[in-house]
Amino acid sequence: MEAVPVRFELSNGVRVIHTPEKGNIIHCAILINAGTRDEKEENTGLAHLIEHCIFKGTPTKSSLAILNSIDSVGGELNAYTTKEETCIYVSCGAPYFERALELLTDITQHSIFPEKEIAKEKEVIFDEIQSYRDSPSEQIVDDFESQVFSNHPLGRNILGDATRLKQVKRSLLQEFVKQHYKGRNIVFSCSGNISSRRLKQLSEKYLGKYGAATAVQDRKPFKHYTPTFKQEVKNTHQVHCLMGNRAYAAGDKNRLGLILLNNLLGGPAMNSRLNLGIREKFGITYSLESNYTSYSDSGIFSIYFGTDPSHQKRTLSLVHQELKKLCDRKLTTLQLHQAKEQLCGQVALAQESRMNTVISNARNILLFDKTDTLAAWLKKIKKIPASQLLEIANEVFPKNSLTTLLFVPKKSSKKA
Repeated sequence: MEAVPVRFELSNGVRVIHTPEKGNIIHCAILINAGTRDEKEENTGLAHLIEHCIFKGTPTKSSLAILNSIDSVGGELNAYTTKEETCIYVSCGAPYFERALELLTDITQHSIFPEKEIAKEKEVIFDEIQSYRDSPSEQIVDDFESQVFSNHPLGRNILGDATRLKQVKRSLLQEFVKQHYKGRNIVFSCSGNISSRRLKQLSEKYLGKYGAATAVQDRKPFKHYTPTFKQEVKNTHQVHCLMGNRAYAAGDKNRLGLILLNNLLGGPAMNSRLNLGIREKFGITYSLESNYTSYSDSGIFSIYFGTDPSHQKRTLSLVHQELKKLCDRKLTTLQLHQAKEQLCGQVALAQESRMNTVISNARNILLFDKTDTLAAWLKKIKKIPASQLLEIANEVFPKNSLTTLLFVPKKSSKKA
């Protein structure tokens, strides 16, 4: 039987969601509704720099003490930054739950951001930026989003720009945290064998210390999308391509339909249409996939492939053919049933990772102020009609609506 999450809100606006689970391990995360799009343009990369530096000391803990706090008991402490959120999460033995909660709240409220540590982490991030530049299949993702979300905060690189990062001062880190790390911008999510009474007591003790804030982020919506084609010459052996379109926001009625279509088209399964129709049939590309990411007020759909320059035109043509099929022909009853069964099975498997569930619950609270049980989510998927998928395909997949970015080797730099 699926565990029913327990949810409550503290007086300062911080929301807490807990999934009771038997066992000896606790998973917990603090999700902050603040990411790259909430930076000022001149401070690009600030949110990600903060994620690196919050582990570098508080008034009561040294950097080493922070790292040892969870690692010394066999647990894991980590973090990530996206365009719209920052997440710090812990997995550890259930007896150390209070230690984990105290640590998460301490570093997100009281980090002192030592100047020397900021300088060191900047160097680490500069190396991270160079690492991405050495990997065209990763760099093209950032460049493509900048192309789709042109002149908008959603188009900013999460890692930032080295030149601008060099100018970031300690005071900017403190100001960003003070502005965003509070109240209803924060969700604490956990899973494990904890009583509701104890969770509420510890939440009041630690999470209750955040400053109050009733409003979520005031973000500028992305409104003006124009399809563009861009080709860049790179020092690579392969052609790398990303094509796609602006897509649905997290709260859009068509979001689940596009998730289903994306999975059918180029999801992780080996029987995706792109994999069967291009890789398996012709053997002209090794890496080929599609992706859909939704944001609070927009989204992005994309298809990536890497191929030999001699196969560039053919691969592009075959991708467009697969998209056109979904625009021209409604899925049969059997095709629709199989697509739904596959996605539902994949989601159920993903739920086996309790940390995935913890973070997913937190994101749903931030975006929708509610969560669905797995059963409710699967029920929504199974209700999607083929006619809706056809409408979505004709809105997102038409060739003249797609933005395309190509990285081509010097010897094959003729326009596609």
